Amino acid sequence: MKKKIIAAGHICLDITPVIPAGRGGRRLDEALEPGKLLHVGPADIHTGGSVANTGLALKLLGEDVALMGKVGGDAFGSIVRDILSRYGAGGLLVDPEGDTSYSVVLAVPGVDRVFLHNPGVNDSFASADVPDAALEDAALFHFGYPPLMRRMYEAGGAELAALLRRVKAREIATSLDFAAIEPDSDAGKADWRGILERVLPDTDFFLPSFEELCYMLDRPRYERLTAPGGDVTERLDMERDVKPLAALALDMGCRVILVKCGMSGMYFRAADSAALEHVGRRIGLDTEQWGGREGVQPCFRVNTVRSATGAGDASIAAFLSAALAGKGPRDCAALAAAEGACSVTAYDALSGLRPLDELDQRIAAGWPAI
Repeated sequence: MKKKIIAAGHICLDITPVIPAGRGGRRLDEALEPGKLLHVGPADIHTGGSVANTGLALKLLGEDVALMGKVGGDAFGSIVRDILSRYGAGGLLVDPEGDTSYSVVLAVPGVDRVFLHNPGVNDSFASADVPDAALEDAALFHFGYPPLMRRMYEAGGAELAALLRRVKAREIATSLDFAAIEPDSDAGKADWRGILERVLPDTDFFLPSFEELCYMLDRPRYERLTAPGGDVTERLDMERDVKPLAALALDMGCRVILVKCGMSGMYFRAADSAALEHVGRRIGLDTEQWGGREGVQPCFRVNTVRSATGAGDASIAAFLSAALAGKGPRDCAALAAAEGACSVTAYDALSGLRPLDELDQRIAAGWPAI
């Protein structure tokens, strides 16, 4: 019998104009020059956000998943619910007076994505929107994108802390993912180091990107690395840049951390076996297999990259699904990297997904790394 997972948090509608390869230039400002007409293909319209991306990816990987997010009573909300229904998923809260969150995703080939985002009713999502009854038979609770949800980061993250504490009290394993933080936004001005100090003691699996983690824990380093422009992760030094931040997050209380580092791969590290005893018992984590393990997982090579939208969420889904299946951290990280590689071959977060056993076979057959 599958262990039940709850995927809660941010959900939105992603609208991605398909920009053919070779259009524009190597930089976004070359492709989107003011006054220039850029011919694009049809718009790819799909659900986005952690609830849809990670939640549905887990469902496609064969997991028993309940989705918990909020949409408005508008046309975009109807589209989101219709898309989820095609996957046999539902259960979203509907605010009849609110606006559904949406993003316009500019995915110019060869250039990192740019998002034009409206958080909509995600800003009103609170701990009370996850009822106690829904937690009764859950083994894992995954929450995603608090920087895009005002109630989750205001007041020092009090709502997020209360939610995770309530889940952990039921011996459910918790998983936490973040989203890019715009420095000039209200979220960018929040005390993220303080928020992490408050929530990480009740977080078992912490799954941020390097940029997110660096912004929250070492703002001066983040500003130095982002100053030249381009892709920060292409210039990363794992020993100097990534490992110290991961160690700090573990010191703050999380039990396992997976840092997504773009083209530089992934870094994983677990706390010692004694600390892992505090992971929610319903997940059945082998503490001896995980205790104290760490490593770097390179990216796998793919022939075609269409969009990285949702690739991190797909990686998280594979990592968590593999952990639920009893695999160790190194295998979980390898499958996470493999699923992320498959995801970028499609314009959306789900079309490129492959079953974990197929990915295992490709890795065993010598799938080359970048």
